[in-house]
Amino acid sequence: MTSLSLSIGKRILLGFVAITVVIVAMGLYAIGQIGAVREATDAIVARDLMVARQLDELANRARDMGLQRRNAVIAVLSRETDAQVINRALDGWRTAAGEADALLAALIRSSNSYAESAFTPARAAIWKRLALGAADTASLFRQLRTASEAQVAAITARDAAAIEARNPDINGIQESVLRGVEQNRNVLDEGIAAGQRTVQGIYEASRLSILGTLAACALLSILVTILISRAVVRPLERVMGFVERVGSGDLSGELPAQGGDEIARLSRTLNQMVGGLAELARTNRAATADLNAAAAEIRASAQEQAASVEEQFAAVQETAATVDEITHSGAQISKRAGEVIATAQATAQTSRQGLRAVADTAKAMDAIREQAEAVAGNIVALSEKTQVIGDIIETVNDISERTHLLALNAAIEAAAAGEGGRSFAVVAAEMKQLADQAKAATVQVRGILGEIQRGINTSVMLTEEAVKRAATGKARSDTTHRTIEEISARVEENVQTFQQIVASTNQQQLGIEQVMGALQNIRQASQQTAAGTREVEAASANLTELAQALMALAERYRH
Repeated sequence: MTSLSLSIGKRILLGFVAITVVIVAMGLYAIGQIGAVREATDAIVARDLMVARQLDELANRARDMGLQRRNAVIAVLSRETDAQVINRALDGWRTAAGEADALLAALIRSSNSYAESAFTPARAAIWKRLALGAADTASLFRQLRTASEAQVAAITARDAAAIEARNPDINGIQESVLRGVEQNRNVLDEGIAAGQRTVQGIYEASRLSILGTLAACALLSILVTILISRAVVRPLERVMGFVERVGSGDLSGELPAQGGDEIARLSRTLNQMVGGLAELARTNRAATADLNAAAAEIRASAQEQAASVEEQFAAVQETAATVDEITHSGAQISKRAGEVIATAQATAQTSRQGLRAVADTAKAMDAIREQAEAVAGNIVALSEKTQVIGDIIETVNDISERTHLLALNAAIEAAAAGEGGRSFAVVAAEMKQLADQAKAATVQVRGILGEIQRGINTSVMLTEEAVKRAATGKARSDTTHRTIEEISARVEENVQTFQQIVASTNQQQLGIEQVMGALQNIRQASQQTAAGTREVEAASANLTELAQALMALAERYRH
């Protein structure tokens, strides 16, 4: 499907769909990048916080070991007699030592694991340094624990000299352990800083990718806008320019109308409209030219009429001399025409009555013929039914004869059977009697049907004769009707002729009486006619000016 076959609505919809798809994709990508940043941040923060807590717990356990050991040493040196105080201090030291040992092992495992799954090489190197530092701290811690256990043995033995002798070494090793923990904490701080830089790098990469996606979306939006402008705005501007040219009177242009969208259909419609306007302009120009010619003819005719008015005035005098002769002859014609009209009207009335009588007779003959034909049809149908009944009677008669023979054979067989066939003989006798009755009935019915058939045949002949007579009467009635119609028409024609003669004579009498007075008015009418002729001439001049104005207006539209 080409772009020309798409409607404007579909083009705009496709553009917005494309932009929407890109925006949704950009949103999903941005969400993914934000998720990656959050995942990296959570992982870095979780690892760093856990290791920081382990280092803090390790330092606390180391301090607890020193505190519990010093409490036991103080108790021994102060010659505490309560052994429970010393034992509680020693138990606290052992518990702290076990927890510190477990923390160091967990710290080494975590550091090695994080080094393998670090986000950046810098973080991996820091985790390795932290693992090595934790291993060194573990070695010092083992030395501290060995030395402390020897002092614990001296405490248990309440050997004050041995206890005092081991204090400097133990304190030195403990300080080394705490320094090792502090160094590991510094390494962790470097890892935290590297993690922050890693998160910042991931954030910057995500931000740049999102900005790139936004730029691509903006470019796509601009491209879609340009395409929509080319597909919609420019054709509309072309259509508006065409409409403005048409409004200024230029009907010679034509819009391109390729495609099936709304603008193409609008272009075809405008082309048809402009074609109609051009045809209308041509027709208007031709009609205006005809109007101009007609106005010139009217003006010439008005001038001719003014000349003929003078001739009519001269003829009035001749007309007055003829009026007296017409008056005398008109009176005699009117009298004789009145007598003829009276006789003709009586004849016409008689003819109309004869026509009605003949028409009624024709209708009655038609009704008789139709009824006779219907009766003939019913009789023929009845004859066919009696024939069917005769066939049925023949069948019944044949059955009765066969039954009679069957009963006879049954009687013979019963007689041959003797006593055992007596009951069968009774049945055979009943069957024979029934067959005889049926045969007698069929004979009687056949006789009746014969009489009915003869009556039907007679009725058919009579009906046919009646139909023929009705047809003959109808033909004669039609002939009579036509003859009377001709007579009536001629009489009516004569009546109308004489009525026209009388009316004309009466009108002539009235006209003659008025002619004398009218002749006096003809002069005035002639003068009025002359004035009217001058008005017509002026109106024709105005009409000519109007035609010329219409011609100028029609010339405004070029085609």
